Amino acid sequence: MTGGLKELAGKALRSFLIRYTRTPTPGAMLGASCTAVLQSSSATTVAAVGFVNAELMSFQNALGIIFGANLGTTLTGWIVVLLGFKLKLGLMALPLILVGACMKLFFSGKTASVGFSLAGFGLIFVGISTLQNGMSDMQTLFNFAQLPGDTLTGRLQLLGLGVLFTIVTQSSSAGIAAALTALFAGIIQWEQAAALIIGMDIGTTVTAAMATIGANINAKRTGYSHVIYNLFTGLMALLLITPFIHFMEFLVPGVTNDNAELMLVACHSSFNFLGVLLILPFTRSFAAFIDRLVKAPPSSYTSQLDEELLEDPARAMTAIQDAALKEYLSLLKHMQAILNDDRDKRVNLLELQKALDETHLFIDQVKPTNSAELSRLKALLELLDHLQRLHERCEEDEDRAITARHSTSVKEIYTLLCNAIPTLQQHIKNNHWHAANLLANQLHVKVEGHTIPYREKLTELIAIGEMDVPEGTDQLESIRWMQRVSLHICRIHSAIEQSITC
Repeated sequence: MTGGLKELAGKALRSFLIRYTRTPTPGAMLGASCTAVLQSSSATTVAAVGFVNAELMSFQNALGIIFGANLGTTLTGWIVVLLGFKLKLGLMALPLILVGACMKLFFSGKTASVGFSLAGFGLIFVGISTLQNGMSDMQTLFNFAQLPGDTLTGRLQLLGLGVLFTIVTQSSSAGIAAALTALFAGIIQWEQAAALIIGMDIGTTVTAAMATIGANINAKRTGYSHVIYNLFTGLMALLLITPFIHFMEFLVPGVTNDNAELMLVACHSSFNFLGVLLILPFTRSFAAFIDRLVKAPPSSYTSQLDEELLEDPARAMTAIQDAALKEYLSLLKHMQAILNDDRDKRVNLLELQKALDETHLFIDQVKPTNSAELSRLKALLELLDHLQRLHERCEEDEDRAITARHSTSVKEIYTLLCNAIPTLQQHIKNNHWHAANLLANQLHVKVEGHTIPYREKLTELIAIGEMDVPEGTDQLESIRWMQRVSLHICRIHSAIEQSITC
């Protein structure tokens, strides 16, 4: 059923997850809805981890989905109790499976997906019926009196069994159905079933934790958040089992014996709902706690920016200069890669942006003590400003480089850039700051010299109809992109030389 529903709603759910998770509350509602539709909290949480790993969603935005996913799984219990036990749809589901299987076999596209979902939905009730028949003979195979008793230690042991069941089956929904069926058959007590179901909720975290293997730091934080949150709600629910029984017996005397299955599902839903209500107002604090718990490894760009250096402004500015040069070399490497269409040599722009932000935060704390230090600080601020702007050109306008690479109209400016970047990299590595500054100035002057004639030529070609407007506009934008890049490179090298000579 989950497979068919994924095919039907996978793309739509993905777009909804990314679009409507800006705040925790709608994120939790969406996480609960997606899990209810897919009937798999693992599918929802693993998708959230994947989106964070792909940088489509921030770690904090994914927390709402994580919180809501558990609530969506409670729908399984209601389906089992209300339709499986009360209506006994096992026999009636067989024609539904036949229709669904035929739709899957003989049709394609959405019709096949609908059929797959129908067949899966029908199999739920056949499974429940089979479980009920099997449970009636379980007493002769296993002595359920050997299960841990209704003590705190016993409940913890049963919770562990629930965790183990979900790890083995990779489905808390199957475990919930099995626990409800055992309770319905009278072979386990209500408190034992409650502890098992709580353990199954915790067991679902294993899938999300496994999804973090090899993922980036924020994806790891997302997966571990699911583990910690489920442990918190699970232990809370375990401690509240007895108060919940007393409260329900006070409201409806005898409900535990007369409607044990309904009460168990209500208990499962209530605890998950309470967990979401308790955690949502503290989402930011929870995210900050996870940030501290799962620390990011030090960036290779900014590892030398030690706060102890702030006591000596000169040493602090030298560290900033070293970090900025590493960041600039990476930007040049990325620019060379996009100009030459070499995807293997591109750098991680998101990581580089974080390094630039860290460098900015660090330089804000530097307090110059004399005019020379003040001049150097101004040069470094200018350097970082143009590094940010160059980063924006690489991040937002990459298609301009692609246009330049394939256009004969702007070939000369493109060639100037391609030839200058490797030489600039070499000058920086050899500490030839003056030579690098001269080359950067010459590059900008040459690009500026070609820009006006090229723009006039392209405008004329558009006007006389030899080039259509979209193509001409793309090439004009490409010229503007290369002009801006050459300007930032020129200003960067001017700032570097000024910083070094101060």
